[in-house]
Amino acid sequence: MATPLQILKKYWGYEAFRSPQDQIIESVLQGNDTLALMPTGGGKSVCYQVPALSQAGICIVVSPLIALMKDQVYQLKKRGIDAVAIYSGMHYKDIDRILDNCVYGNTKLLYLSPERLITDLARERIARMPVNLIAVDEAHCISQWGYDFRPPYLQIAEIRTLHPKVPVLALTATATQEVEKDIQEKLMFRATNSFKVSFARNNLAYVVLHEEAKENKLLEMVQKVKGSGVVYVRNRRKTKELALLLRKHGIAADFYHAGLDNEARSTKQEAWLNNQIRIMVSTNAFGMGIDKPDVRLVVHMDLPDSLEAYFQEAGRAGRDGKKSYAVLLYNATDKYRLEKDYERSFPPISAIRQVYRALGSYFQLAVGSGEGKSFDFNIIDFTKKFSLDVVKSFNALRILEQEGWLVVTEAVFVPSQFQILVSKDQLYDYQLRHSSFDKILKVILRSTQGAFQHYVKIRETQLAKSLSMTTDTVKQTLQKMHNDSIIRYLPQRDQPQLLFLQERVAAEDLTIDRQRYEFRKKRHFDRIKIAIEYAEKLQCRQQQLLAYFGELQSAACGVCDVCLERNKSNVSTDEMENYKRKIKAILDKEPLTLTTLVDSFTPKRRKRVLKVIEHLMEEGIVDKEGESLVWK
Repeated sequence: MATPLQILKKYWGYEAFRSPQDQIIESVLQGNDTLALMPTGGGKSVCYQVPALSQAGICIVVSPLIALMKDQVYQLKKRGIDAVAIYSGMHYKDIDRILDNCVYGNTKLLYLSPERLITDLARERIARMPVNLIAVDEAHCISQWGYDFRPPYLQIAEIRTLHPKVPVLALTATATQEVEKDIQEKLMFRATNSFKVSFARNNLAYVVLHEEAKENKLLEMVQKVKGSGVVYVRNRRKTKELALLLRKHGIAADFYHAGLDNEARSTKQEAWLNNQIRIMVSTNAFGMGIDKPDVRLVVHMDLPDSLEAYFQEAGRAGRDGKKSYAVLLYNATDKYRLEKDYERSFPPISAIRQVYRALGSYFQLAVGSGEGKSFDFNIIDFTKKFSLDVVKSFNALRILEQEGWLVVTEAVFVPSQFQILVSKDQLYDYQLRHSSFDKILKVILRSTQGAFQHYVKIRETQLAKSLSMTTDTVKQTLQKMHNDSIIRYLPQRDQPQLLFLQERVAAEDLTIDRQRYEFRKKRHFDRIKIAIEYAEKLQCRQQQLLAYFGELQSAACGVCDVCLERNKSNVSTDEMENYKRKIKAILDKEPLTLTTLVDSFTPKRRKRVLKVIEHLMEEGIVDKEGESLVWK
């Protein structure tokens, strides 16, 4: 087999690995369970893709992000690497065929959503696969201490019993020390083993601006900072409004959210990637897995409810290492909104049961049925039909997910599919009796392979063009043949999927663990408080972020809004850190009055020392107890 570096050069064209990619890959190839903590854009996927190609067998990749899985498979296939993905919304026969190919074929990477990984069908086939590595992406989802807990992740470790000697590689860009420890425990690491890249981004200036007129400030920034950017907002309506505002001022902008159909999302995304659109205004649905290195500006119009979410989204700026900006526009309304949203995020158990009961009626599921079934799910249509509040229903669904009852995925594009159900002789007889269908059948058979054995993908618009028909006529013809049981025709879908992980129970028998519910409620409140503190505290922004992720000894960045304001006092960053260490050493011995502390330094330094003390008190690092100062 080729060496990891040879594989990197052959398929990706790079001459060397970024640190610590090579160490992570070496650890995995030695058979060690490994945790890789790397910031957004740090090259996590190479850490499992290269080992997968460096040895015989197949790598199983677990990821909750369907769009990311599909993009990874597309990129790998472009490089000539055999990769496939299985996720909610796919037809059973497609899943069956893909898993068979993974057992008997040459597939190198199998991407699975966690809820698909734990099905009996997947487990039975995985047991027979020549697995060389189990990679768990977004591994923070396994921890209830994290911000994005997903119960199916807790069952990933069960797969290890099928291949006990195969190592696990867990990857995440956002893990606190608690979550880091939890990941390794929940995935049953045989020994503690983690590689952590500093989350410091020296080219990225984190800025918090306290603004009442946020739209005006956004315009000013976009006109001042050249290059492409992303503007994150809370809701879909705001994406369109802000994009229109930017366009009115001559800025090439567009909007993006999960409610758009697949074609619209793809078109907008490609236009932005190719710099035809400069600024994309989006909900948090945009950006995950998109590798655009030259984003110069990421603006948050509203404060996210956790530093993990903020850090991941802000980190999409400046992946090429060049000067970039992550700006949060903040005012008192943000704090009020987060506190209000918190109250609505944990509806009473009775409201959760009401939503669960409505789901059973919506999908016409009998009690005792539904386990493993997935359905197209439009939350707006659902809530209208049962006169439910959208926000409360969304939060009820989130709690049902956390309790392991169901999963709601992002919008999934599944292309139209077609399979012939009869023999060749029967089909020929049907064509003779339905001459108007003959032409369309011949075109499909010429342009596809295997339609008698399995589903094949078709595009009605292309068929219509080659047949000089309307797309509606093609669809109607296919539907008629489907009704005649000659073919099975599955029109394309582009909806979120709701998957029932357990059989439906009567609403009054729905169990919600009260202790877990209260634990998550408290953790959510703690994260909100920390996010608000980040926006309001006058301490180096990067220091705050790094401290949250366990890097407690980082130096001030020198480029955030707090550092720049401090620099106006003519105290350099290096001086600030030097004085800070000396003041800490003095106050660690005993509390002192301000006068006594300042007098501890030579007369020529006292003016600067006083500036530093003022700054430390503003940041809350030094506090006053009575007449004395103490280091907190």
